[in-house]
Amino acid sequence: MANPANANPHSAPEVLDVVGVGFGPSNLGIAIALLEHNAAAPADAPVTARFVERQERFGWHRGMLLEDATMQVSYLKDLVTLRNPNSGFSFLSYLHDRDRLADFINYGSSFPTRREFHDYLEWAAARVGEVSDAAGSPVTVDYGSEVVEIEPVPGDGVVDLLDVVVRTGERVERLRTRNVVLACGLTPVLPRGITAGGRIWHNRDLLFHTRELAGASPARFAVVGAGQSAAETVEHLHRTFPTAEVHAVFARYGYSPADDTSFANRIFDPAAVDDFFTAPDEVKDRILGYHANTNYSVVDPELIEGLYRTHYHERVAGRERLRFRNVSRVADVVDVGDRVELAIESLIDGEREVITADAVVYATGYRSADPLWLLDAGLQQACGRDGQGRLDVQRDYRVRTGALPGGGTVRAGVYLQGPTEHTHGITSTLLSNIAVRSGEIVASLVRGTAVASPEASGRDTATV
Repeated sequence: MANPANANPHSAPEVLDVVGVGFGPSNLGIAIALLEHNAAAPADAPVTARFVERQERFGWHRGMLLEDATMQVSYLKDLVTLRNPNSGFSFLSYLHDRDRLADFINYGSSFPTRREFHDYLEWAAARVGEVSDAAGSPVTVDYGSEVVEIEPVPGDGVVDLLDVVVRTGERVERLRTRNVVLACGLTPVLPRGITAGGRIWHNRDLLFHTRELAGASPARFAVVGAGQSAAETVEHLHRTFPTAEVHAVFARYGYSPADDTSFANRIFDPAAVDDFFTAPDEVKDRILGYHANTNYSVVDPELIEGLYRTHYHERVAGRERLRFRNVSRVADVVDVGDRVELAIESLIDGEREVITADAVVYATGYRSADPLWLLDAGLQQACGRDGQGRLDVQRDYRVRTGALPGGGTVRAGVYLQGPTEHTHGITSTLLSNIAVRSGEIVASLVRGTAVASPEASGRDTATV
């Protein structure tokens, strides 16, 4: 926790309308929606905002920007198009600015590579600063800064303001605000007892580690996991190190294909969020179960087919570099410094085989970071919970808040981006709905009150 004594207690801080914690794609979408709102609002009534990002520059999963890895969403599901098709921040505007619009049309796919989409996000993040400066819009981004705590500002029986304590190097300051938007991202998941190290990696850092092996000739890799990232990691290692064996270890018989059919994709439509939010809990559970194969532990069918063909051709040639250890698990891993020894156990008969690898990569997913860990203890207790102890998140992504333990009702807004699947459905953690979600949150910020009507949707905020 920050020591408040390090901040200047005698200054009268400016009161911002919103502070965004984190500046990945989700809060980038908010910043753009705020800029576009301010451009259309009266000059004397802009929404003031500051975003605080720990990284020194914009970056999104840089360690997995693999060559030829494609997005699993259409370019039309960018930061703005579903909310405002006329926006100058669209993917098409980016292509035009980069002089690649005709080339992309000829490319013949709705799915850009991950590298290109990351370049689009960087372009949009840079343009936020340029547009804000040119228009005098009070929307700013502080890179290289970290939020360390969020505290209530005592009022006359109510808490309308929050202090966001920010550390930049040795300097600590307080940003006073009426609302916070928490977009704290995802945390890599490793199996219990596994610690990342020099030769035990999470796939999030794949490119960073493999670049360190440039010029080397590793003999063997093991990749644990059965989802899209695992399959991409297997393909990347097999292609990048042409003499190395790559062992894919998973509990299934093979990779399962993602359901990318037209009807199933309706689960990612903006209207599906309304349906999910108003559905009874048992129906929510059914929807998540029915459509988990659109997103979780599934792989693009073309990648599955490519890996199988490679495996088959190697068997024909009599030299198998691509090995599938299916219906198996990694029972033990030991990093011995210059190599990793791992025991692969069959789930059918329990038989174990110990192999030596230059590295083992865990493509075992992510979980949403605890959205409330930055809130002080009193604020955490003021956040409402449902009958299962989960956060009570309203339709506009605002946490329902009540009384502080010491007295005073919290009316300042605490908005979440990410850990709202239990209330808003699968799209909560994905790119698919960023444009519409950003409009809904900004509309709520502008109104100054939560959206009470379950009928409120992205269609109501299309021009925000």
